[in-house]
Amino acid sequence: MTSHPRLVDVQWLRDRLDDPSIRVVDATVHLTFDAEGAHTESGRATYREAHVPGATFADQLADLTVHDGEAAFEAAPSDQFARVIGDLGIGNDHTVVVYDHVDGIWATRLWWQLELEGHPDVVVLDGGLKAWQDAGLPVETGDATYEPARFTPSRSSERIASTADVEAATHDGSVLLINSLDRESFAGGRIPGSVNVPFGELVDEQGRLRSLDELRPLFESVGALDPEVAPVTYCGGGIAATAVAFALKGLGRDDVAIYDGSLNAWTADPARPLEQG
Repeated sequence: MTSHPRLVDVQWLRDRLDDPSIRVVDATVHLTFDAEGAHTESGRATYREAHVPGATFADQLADLTVHDGEAAFEAAPSDQFARVIGDLGIGNDHTVVVYDHVDGIWATRLWWQLELEGHPDVVVLDGGLKAWQDAGLPVETGDATYEPARFTPSRSSERIASTADVEAATHDGSVLLINSLDRESFAGGRIPGSVNVPFGELVDEQGRLRSLDELRPLFESVGALDPEVAPVTYCGGGIAATAVAFALKGLGRDDVAIYDGSLNAWTADPARPLEQG
């Protein structure tokens, strides 16, 4: 276990692959950008090419997202989430290890959804599949499954913020809105009153989360560790925001909410203001 209480390294996972209380989940989604905007693709194909032995695949795009919600990645309702997670073999007593193939934000997205539904025993594999392979550890191909289980959700409504909540927060000094996008995007347009903690600055060149000692000054500089404020993180579509929430969890903030609609929802109404510069 690393110094972050919700982060594990490949050695920790390798030593526990045969533990029947553990469920390992590949949460990969591929996100690309071009002149027409952002595009997402399920990571199932790359999962089948290589995954941690025994790991199952959670298709967040197809199964854990509301496609006609206020934004592209709205979290599925509790009953749908419970059905999908149970079918993956995850019950309320399991320790869930999540990882992805890319930069960790899809792993933290699933971490957040599980915690949102009342499942606190979730850890993220630091560095994801790349770290596993860089360590020379074996991978499997094809599909792997666990026996279905029963998952009973208990949604923590304080872990998710709506557009109405964020509109109110722009006039409430007790709420700190944290934009998780890169600094150029932050300067180009943000919800009024926001501060910036880019998710890309949370990890090192290997895609592994920086130490808590390195992360603390970044968050202190924007007031995110002030106990008098309640942090709400957001980004473009509610994905990178979960990486910032995950880092804050390691620094002792158990009260972070995600604005699930993020800028996709905020900018859907042109009457809502944006700050620039």
